[in-house]
Amino acid sequence: MIGIVNYGAGNIFSLTAALDRVGVAYGMINEVEDFAGFERIIIPGVGHAGAAMQKLRESGLVDEIVQLKKPVLGICVGMQLLSSFSEEGDADMLGIIPLKTLHFDERIGEKVPHMGWNSISATATNVLFQGVPDGSYFYFVHSYFIEADANYSAALCQYGIAFSAAVQKDNFFGVQFHPEKSGKAGEQLLLNFAKL
Repeated sequence: MIGIVNYGAGNIFSLTAALDRVGVAYGMINEVEDFAGFERIIIPGVGHAGAAMQKLRESGLVDEIVQLKKPVLGICVGMQLLSSFSEEGDADMLGIIPLKTLHFDERIGEKVPHMGWNSISATATNVLFQGVPDGSYFYFVHSYFIEADANYSAALCQYGIAFSAAVQKDNFFGVQFHPEKSGKAGEQLLLNFAKL
């Protein structure tokens, strides 16, 4: 079963609706003791990364999250929380993946935010993308991105520059797009995570 970290900064309704559609059982994690009841963990997130990190700290769940050995998936701002630092709020994040979250502005000649459907290219054969054809389209809404890096990027996307559409370090995974809003490709990714 999947535990969803409920810290007040995630779009939980659309995520639970997607998990219902694909038949994956889930529950909410509200306190440290709840982690023990789940095999996999999702950290959702929407809005401002600095504010989301502050809410996560206030929840008292940070120390438990950073030492998890179970599969963990951060979605959108939830992925950015895994990074070391975000320019959004000039805030330190969880520091699990040693990359920075940066603002598109000044770095690209494209409209910000990056919003809508865009194709991704998974690196090598990442387990999250099994059964998802390379070049599949996913739904993005973001003004900040995690830099591309050969060691940690599990998938890349192009929007003025190449950035990490997905990241992985050990049991920690993150996706910048919203799998719950990305049709069949997104549902396949959620199913893949549910089987890790």
